[in-house]
Amino acid sequence: MHRTYDQPPTLRPKLLTLALMAHLAIMAVLAPTIVHAQDTAPPADNAPATTDKAKTLESVTVTGSRIRRVDVETANPVVTVDRSQIAASGKATLGDIVQELPSIAGNATNANTNNGGGTGAATISLRGMGDKRTLILVNGVRLAYNDVNSIPANMIDRVEVLSDGASAIYGSDAIGGVVNFILRDKFDGVQFSGDFGESSHSDGFRRNFSLTAGHTGQRGSIVAGIDHQSLDAVSASSRAFSRDALNLTGGQVIVSGSSATPSGSITLPRSVAGQIGCGSRVSLNSGVSGATTLNNYHCYSNADTYNYQGDNILQTPQERNSLFLIGKYKLTDAVEAYANFYYTKTQSDSQIAPVPVFANGDNFVVSAQNYYNPFGVNFGTDRVTGDNYGDFNTRFTTLGYRRYQYKTYNMQFTPGLRGNFGDSSWQWDTNFNYGKVRQKSVNYGFLDYAQLQQGLGPSFLDASTGKVTCGTPGSPISGCTPINIFNVNDPTTIAALRDIQRNPTATNDYIVKQFEANANGNLFSLPAGEVSLATGVSYRKESTSTWTDPLAVGDANGLCGIVEFCTSVLSGSFNVKEAYAEALFPLLADKPWAQALNITIGSRYSDYSTAGSNTSSKVALEWRPIQNLLLRGTVSQVFRAPNINELYSGIANDSPTVNDPCNFYTGGHAQACANVPVDGSYQQANPQISAKTSGAVPAGYQLKPEQGKSFDFGVVYDPQWLPGLSMSADVWRINLNDTITAISAQTVLNQCYANAASPFCNFIHRFDTGNINYVSEPTVNLGALSTKGVDGTLAYRFDETRFGRFNARLDWTYVARYDINPDPADPTAVTIHNAGKYTYAYGNFPRWRGLATLNWTRGPWSASWRIRYIGRTQVGSADEQQQLSADLSIPAVVRRVGAYAYHNVQAGYDFAPWHTRLDLGVDNVTNKQPPLLYQNNVTNSNTDVATYDVMGRYYWLRATVTF
Repeated sequence: MHRTYDQPPTLRPKLLTLALMAHLAIMAVLAPTIVHAQDTAPPADNAPATTDKAKTLESVTVTGSRIRRVDVETANPVVTVDRSQIAASGKATLGDIVQELPSIAGNATNANTNNGGGTGAATISLRGMGDKRTLILVNGVRLAYNDVNSIPANMIDRVEVLSDGASAIYGSDAIGGVVNFILRDKFDGVQFSGDFGESSHSDGFRRNFSLTAGHTGQRGSIVAGIDHQSLDAVSASSRAFSRDALNLTGGQVIVSGSSATPSGSITLPRSVAGQIGCGSRVSLNSGVSGATTLNNYHCYSNADTYNYQGDNILQTPQERNSLFLIGKYKLTDAVEAYANFYYTKTQSDSQIAPVPVFANGDNFVVSAQNYYNPFGVNFGTDRVTGDNYGDFNTRFTTLGYRRYQYKTYNMQFTPGLRGNFGDSSWQWDTNFNYGKVRQKSVNYGFLDYAQLQQGLGPSFLDASTGKVTCGTPGSPISGCTPINIFNVNDPTTIAALRDIQRNPTATNDYIVKQFEANANGNLFSLPAGEVSLATGVSYRKESTSTWTDPLAVGDANGLCGIVEFCTSVLSGSFNVKEAYAEALFPLLADKPWAQALNITIGSRYSDYSTAGSNTSSKVALEWRPIQNLLLRGTVSQVFRAPNINELYSGIANDSPTVNDPCNFYTGGHAQACANVPVDGSYQQANPQISAKTSGAVPAGYQLKPEQGKSFDFGVVYDPQWLPGLSMSADVWRINLNDTITAISAQTVLNQCYANAASPFCNFIHRFDTGNINYVSEPTVNLGALSTKGVDGTLAYRFDETRFGRFNARLDWTYVARYDINPDPADPTAVTIHNAGKYTYAYGNFPRWRGLATLNWTRGPWSASWRIRYIGRTQVGSADEQQQLSADLSIPAVVRRVGAYAYHNVQAGYDFAPWHTRLDLGVDNVTNKQPPLLYQNNVTNSNTDVATYDVMGRYYWLRATVTF
């Protein structure tokens, strides 16, 4: 059975032997380049324009290949966003700009990611493959910290986005594609820019200031700059769609929330509940002070739930300061030294509701002998014995919000040398890349576990002092304050809780060191042209280390000393040695129906100290049957080695809901059901259990790389009969196996129950009674991913008229398939089909996405109109086997969400006599509100904050002065 609720639409065959690889690696050392496309960058911002045609065409490299070529359009589908487009967008950060591209989909963090974000980072998920499968480069060198917001926007000349698997060229991570930020190394003068913005709700205020200075001489150039950005917080309560926790339940939209409430949610034995006249659950009446009695409670109802959503942040506050330096200098006519340096400090926050306490999930006991316990029975779960009593849920609102304050320091320095060998075509490049990221967090609103448990233990009224005392009359406990958890708003309880409040801190350091040597040039001639080769070697070492408060560190059982906060002190490192080669063979040229026919082959060998060796190869074909038509195709092997966080990330708490497969156990599954009675009497005490997430190393799991293949076949047509028009379309497909993912507790239990030899059996920890103590949820290899679709571009540059010049462009992506098989080895595993759907685990994959732009210039005036289109999608699946339902209580419910179109406009005027330019713009002109996906399907604000605009109409103004 399924129901549909509609929402009205709103708008490892190796191609090169290892012997060849070794030979090419030696060549790279002896004739060690990669010459970036910025070596032929357009004129500096304040340089005069020229209409003279170039007398010679200089070869350059374009993202996706390391071979220098004259052709810009090659077998690699690359979208370029230049400085003028960045400026016209009005976006404050690079993350805001890139995330609008149609090829970006799925879960990616931004300033609107509060729950699960808050670090200020913006990540990129090409093809919806996730940010870990999208490689970020700066001038062709790996970005140390996968946050594009950490790159100062005023140091960027353009952004090249390769939407094709490129592991054979760049190594690990380049599965969904590559985003390469090209630096502006030519600028003369001084430029100051100030930017201000505010929403139509008079909130979300932003301030951005940048100062850039540069000089270009005969032998070199230097560009330097500083940048400041700040963004104010916006409360979720300030928007109608996000102020309440809304759930779709039983076909109805219910304003609901958490059962962890300040007034408590208590499950009582029926004998006790019957004294109040309730079936089982009760809640405290309002206005009660001090100790409570049975008369102070009423039957629990939905009206008692806690609206945690109003405590959240819709837009996280951020402040970012950065500086950069880009320089190059010719030491001789054949050798040039260069260096790129930038440093960014980011302060940001996230905020969620005050800490909830689930006596069962958090494994502590409220003693029946506690002085303040009016019911005379135990509540909770004993973390030592596993004995389970009644549920007790509450929320410590008097401690204030749980607030996570982050300070992130990011530095990257890349010095190098490059040059050529005499008059030959061979060029070389060597560089050293050093990056360091330090992230400090202070976490507010938590409690000391041991002191809380002691305060909830037995206590009594000491007749000699008149004070409630921990322990028993015959054995009092000193240094302990009894806690009246049954009335968290009582002033005495507030004081006791604040005495045991803890604000744990954590610091993580990440360092990457990398050396590269590259060379490229022509090998020999064929009738159709020169055979070109690019080759190189690299060595990279990554390391991480974490410090935290001792109380927050998990013990041997994975239990932590702070309620609802857990981490671990870990350090680790790995290194990788790599060699690559890429060769271009021109097969035909200037022939009928073969103006050009080229084939490119490439291969990269990687040897990881943690994940072993891997060889990834590619074959690319380009065919121009006529001059203005290019047919292209690439077949690549792709891979991704486990990153340092997936290996070494520390332990953190989780409280998943599971169905124990050992319920009513009668034997036969000893590994999965250790200590469980075999007489069929066992039934799990509570569906919500304790779990510990972590990297693979803390759990003793050996990760291996993801492996797969990428296919891309396309056509580019620039018709001679209509100058200014350009069209392209590319069909793509990616298949990936052994995906690296965090395993769920339910999968751990099911896998071990089905297969006693499963390595996941080691993740299950039970008490002597058979009850689940906790389940480890580490990063593992599990699953397969397959996606395919089509990308397209249509651009037209109109002739200049007396009304000015117009340029129009449309970029679009169609996703035909996005399938996840959670466990290909399990014949019962159900493939999840994500194309055209939103799902909690993977994000939003509407079949159609587009970005249309119309630009106009006339003299000092300019204007632009951008339309971002997000196609129809749906929440839930009609296939009950997929267990995806938009409704919390009814299976197989599908809820359709209509298409969205966001309109952004901008206009500017250049006051040439004053060297000043003013730009103003409006984003989301129609003030379109995001669709309601409901809190039972999402983690933030009842909607998908990675896809839809949540701020509403937004005004911005920018002034730029150039000296």
